[in-house]
Amino acid sequence: MESTFNALEKERSLQTGKKLKGAEVILEILKAENVNTVFGYPGGAVIPIYDALYDYKDHLQHILVRHEQGAIHAAQGFSRSSNRIGVAIATSGPGATNLVTGLADAMIDSTPVVCITGQVYASLLGSDAFQEVDVINVTAPVTKWNCQVTDAEDIPKALAKAFYIAKSGRPGPVLVDITKNAQLQEIDFEEYEICNSIRSYHPKPKIRHEYIEQAALLINAAKRPFLLFGQGVIIGQAEEELKALVEKTGIPAASTALGLGALSTEHPLYVGMLGMHGHYAPNKLTNDCDVIVAVGMRFDDRVTGKLDQYANQAKVVHLDIDLAEIDKNVKADVPVLGNCKETLPLLTQALDQNSHEEWLNEFKELRHEENEEVVKKELNPETDELTMGEVLKYLNELTNGEYIICTDVGQHQMISCRYAEFKTSKRNVTSGGLGTMGFGLPAALGAKMANPDKHVICIAGDGGFQMNIQELGTIAQFGIGVKMIILNNSFLGMVRQWQELFHDKRYSFVDITSPDFSAVAEAYGIKGKHVKERASLESSLKEMLDTDGAYLLEIKVGKENNVFPMVPQGCSVSEIRLK
Repeated sequence: MESTFNALEKERSLQTGKKLKGAEVILEILKAENVNTVFGYPGGAVIPIYDALYDYKDHLQHILVRHEQGAIHAAQGFSRSSNRIGVAIATSGPGATNLVTGLADAMIDSTPVVCITGQVYASLLGSDAFQEVDVINVTAPVTKWNCQVTDAEDIPKALAKAFYIAKSGRPGPVLVDITKNAQLQEIDFEEYEICNSIRSYHPKPKIRHEYIEQAALLINAAKRPFLLFGQGVIIGQAEEELKALVEKTGIPAASTALGLGALSTEHPLYVGMLGMHGHYAPNKLTNDCDVIVAVGMRFDDRVTGKLDQYANQAKVVHLDIDLAEIDKNVKADVPVLGNCKETLPLLTQALDQNSHEEWLNEFKELRHEENEEVVKKELNPETDELTMGEVLKYLNELTNGEYIICTDVGQHQMISCRYAEFKTSKRNVTSGGLGTMGFGLPAALGAKMANPDKHVICIAGDGGFQMNIQELGTIAQFGIGVKMIILNNSFLGMVRQWQELFHDKRYSFVDITSPDFSAVAEAYGIKGKHVKERASLESSLKEMLDTDGAYLLEIKVGKENNVFPMVPQGCSVSEIRLK
């Protein structure tokens, strides 16, 4: 009752115009921005914020992570699996620098997170005080925007800008560094204005209708058009608009890894995932299409392969909200700037009703070839060794494909992207552009906080899981019902695969000794189990899903199984290998 009383007293103080400390102002702003969960770790420079949190327990749920990298990855998982902004709090010095990897990850994957860091007293700035780091210059390259606040009067404006910039236009991470004196300083705080615009910042580009018309002419005349879509469709909440265009035109459509689910993987016009370990047909036929329609994707190197041999025969229509992505890697014949939620319907209206059955059949033929050479062996192996793919097969069957999957980085990540069913969007939470090992576990706990009514499954390798294994403590303390699957091959599998294929099996420092993961989980009070035999795999997965609360399932898989197809680095996408 005491915390409720104190919170009510602070609400009354707002109404009567009494003063609030800067730390209390921060928490009032989080409430105003509809933030109900924050991830963080206390320290000297944020003690005033944590002192204020004591009275805000009924309004804000603080999740005490075990490492600041865990905080920002959890905030990313929270954001990526919902339509809300993730928030992380860290102290100065090492607390702030521990956020940097997550900031870089969020920046390249366009994830809206707001980070609040503490800083030494303003009077000590530049003196190399204890735990002082120039966090603004450190994080400038890996944030969409950052600023430092040294006076409590500036907190409302800074945080209002932070939330607006993080979520508008092409989303991204922002950081507000607040000195300790500003957190302690009292100010008159009667109201907070949510920011809706900033002079000189124009997140919504003007749509040029002449480019819509030019794009429509190219697409209508195409004989072998190919649509590539990425996470921009999900960010723009344009899934239905994408589906409408695809179904009107009959264009085969392929996804980037982060775009998975924007169009159901069961849709008849969906032809697979692009990229180094994507599906055979969409990679192989990229260099046979005559028009590429790219929607909300950035033509990164894992999608294009050798850039000077990428789709030179095709005209390119590129729909994106970020001008910086136009012509950055692949020259666009027709650039269509704007939020695809708005540009896709305009383009669809200008397009002819069409079908491309012969062209689509080419994708189906190559998909059949891939199924015979790769998929059947992965999902229904004839060897005694378990495969990663058959784990995904059973998960799909047991959940009807209705689960949020948070993967770490490595072979298991590519297998999950290839074989998990994604019927809807915001269900594939993974580290794309940065490829951050250690991402999966904290991202999963964040996703579960955002989606308490859904199965959230972390799939990790034995290497990546150990990079943030300490977050088992967070899961245990707060009763977060994350399901964890460790696909243990006793190797750093993706590096080992490269060493096998391109370095004469010179396995240099990729064999890794791991603990008994289920015993570690049980030490935290989390149920755990080992699986080594195929006979117990399906029942063990079912037991995991049926168990209330968190559960860790370690599955021993083949040590030298590889992920195919594969586009070797430095090769054209048409040189994709099936073995």
